[in-house]
Amino acid sequence: MSPLMKTQPASPRTSQPPRETQTFATDVKFVKGVGERIATALRERGVQTVEDLLYHLPFRYEDRLHPRHLRELKPGEMASVIGEVRGAALLRTKKMPIFEVTVGQGLDTVKCLWFRGTYLQGKFKAGQMVALYGKVEASSSRAGAFKMIQPQFEFLPDASATGEDAEFAGLEVGRIVPVYESLGGTTAWGAKLGSKWLRRVLWDLLAEVKDAPETLPLALRERLKLPGRMGALREVHFPSEGTRLEDLTYARTPALRRLVFEELFYLELGLELKRRRMREREGIAFQTGTDVREALKQILPFHPTAAQKRVLGEIVADMQHPQPMRRLLQGDVGSGKTIVALEAAIVAMENGYQAALMAPTEILATQHYLSARKVLQKATKEDGNRRYRITLLTGSLEPAEKKAARGKIYRGETDLVIGTHALLEEKVDFDRLGLIVVDEQHRFGVQQRFRLMKKSGAAEPDVLVMTATPIPRTLALTMYGDLDVSILDELPPGRTPIVTRRVEEQRSAEVWDFVRKQIQAGRQAYVVYPLIEGTNDDQPELDFAHDPPPEEEAAPKKGSRKKSSDLFKAKLKSATQMYEELSAGPLRGLHLGLLHGRLDAAEKEIVMARFQRGEIDVLLSTTVIEVGVDVPNATVMVIEHAERFGLAQMHQLRGRVGRGSAKSYCILLTGVMVSQEADQRLDAMVRSQNGFELAEIDLEQRGPGEFFGTRQSGLPEFRVASLLRDREILELAKREAASFAVNAEATEEEKETVRTQLKQHWQRHYGLVEA
Repeated sequence: MSPLMKTQPASPRTSQPPRETQTFATDVKFVKGVGERIATALRERGVQTVEDLLYHLPFRYEDRLHPRHLRELKPGEMASVIGEVRGAALLRTKKMPIFEVTVGQGLDTVKCLWFRGTYLQGKFKAGQMVALYGKVEASSSRAGAFKMIQPQFEFLPDASATGEDAEFAGLEVGRIVPVYESLGGTTAWGAKLGSKWLRRVLWDLLAEVKDAPETLPLALRERLKLPGRMGALREVHFPSEGTRLEDLTYARTPALRRLVFEELFYLELGLELKRRRMREREGIAFQTGTDVREALKQILPFHPTAAQKRVLGEIVADMQHPQPMRRLLQGDVGSGKTIVALEAAIVAMENGYQAALMAPTEILATQHYLSARKVLQKATKEDGNRRYRITLLTGSLEPAEKKAARGKIYRGETDLVIGTHALLEEKVDFDRLGLIVVDEQHRFGVQQRFRLMKKSGAAEPDVLVMTATPIPRTLALTMYGDLDVSILDELPPGRTPIVTRRVEEQRSAEVWDFVRKQIQAGRQAYVVYPLIEGTNDDQPELDFAHDPPPEEEAAPKKGSRKKSSDLFKAKLKSATQMYEELSAGPLRGLHLGLLHGRLDAAEKEIVMARFQRGEIDVLLSTTVIEVGVDVPNATVMVIEHAERFGLAQMHQLRGRVGRGSAKSYCILLTGVMVSQEADQRLDAMVRSQNGFELAEIDLEQRGPGEFFGTRQSGLPEFRVASLLRDREILELAKREAASFAVNAEATEEEKETVRTQLKQHWQRHYGLVEA
């Protein structure tokens, strides 16, 4: 074993007095080892002050006090290994260059492979000590041998090191070592601003910063047994001797728990105060007398589910209060959200107010318009005339039609307005807007919702936001923490469960034969592909392999997944390619349609309208139909390369069928190479049709940042907390924040500190919009 493995943990240097005591507000350029040039690079990453730098916390830790021996490794585990570089070579293969390094401990060795690793040439030299972290896989070359694919690595100082390398050697080995996300840029001498640089800068900085302004009241800290802020920061950056790696990984140390709680407490306190301010605003107290009850009875064609009754009761109770309603309605695909929204609209319209429903696409807005007309035409006045006037406003309307629609809305000649982003245009003004319904809320920015609210006049309208994407509780508490939540967790009667099956590509002929038989029986089918024409532009969430970043300590993006080597081998089918192949082959003679994101809005409308009318038998599409229209006659959903889709997305796609009374099917057609995680997703799809259960699994696998496929504007950027790891602390923070807002156990000085902290950090660190 190398002597470096036995190096004792570094201890604070006391022989040199600090240059000057730093404060949290000190500009980062004054930190030792930074300066103006590096500070510019740091500011681009949001690091402007000493506080920002101190809160750039490790994203993981490596146990270099007890590094793993190669003979102890097991395939499938993540492991930290320290060894000596024995050799390095660039292998030129037909598909891509692969950089291979052999690392050894005594007689044992492990092969490390980096795909497209040309950038690593010249970095590894025989005899160097290197720390590796990555997934261990069994090598096919010989029994008992191991390899690591794309491991993260860091070169360590050797026994002959001098200068800074020798001075800071105790930070690199012989302890639990923090690993940081690279801050980008380089030092004046060309070194990257990665883990090694950050460890040295932070070690010096923590010696210079004597104390941190406390942000949590003393009584709260003592009751929850949370340490002070400065001590917590020191301990999280450089864990003391005896700290267990497992406790750091799962935020079980008092120091890490304190910093996580602090961040989530301020988030939840901000949301709680925002909710309370909303309740103080002037809203509309809707009346729910005989007329309202009679109108609701007229539109209900069936007995509502218990869930629909419960949710409608929650919404109506909100609408009766004089404060504005702010409620999120979650409902799995087919749970009957639209009828509940129309019932809420009736309450507003029967009180003499207008209601607006905003959808993210023209095709969905048109479907809502047609559905509303069909449902609401049953509600008539005593003279037999229609009770409600409905107007559709979308961007594709002719100028004259738009102008006429805007005139009706302004003059109060329409009761229910259904539209797209066109509702947000400056020329659109309402007469008496009382209720706003936003469908598929996560597809709109937060500001867009508020722009529509401002068109209401003096009193603020009630707002009901809906989503068919089941949202795990931890995401709901952060994305929609200022809203009350209602959940439709029951399907209406008559909805037949969708039969879901996994089928390997080798049996695709059987799949196309089954599709043909369904068409011959008078049904229709969807076939969904991940690509348009061999490019993944149309589908950002798929786990395609990318070139690795050219830096050793680049952190995985939040929500990203490790890519196994099989992802480099798969050849994906595209929608356009398969349209040609199926038209001339297995589905020859059937009417096929093609739909993808590069078509303009009018072209998409034409294709979907033809599919709705039954003129297209099989619609080949990318995921643009994920949020689409009802086609009750469609009974088959084939998802090609299903292993490449997230669970939430597959569940949404499956929800496109099963909307009629006929038995429906979802076929998950998989490629040859299926990773372990993809295998788990596919099995979950076959096993469960509960969207909330699937959403939790999806969140665990992909993380909050990629849960919806693209990062949402409503999801805060956390500095310390992890929504996957810290669910328990989030629930605690929510309870404590609600209690603090009512009866704060704090001195007046501490209350003022909390108010100042909240005001200064609300927008910058959480990215949330106050309104």
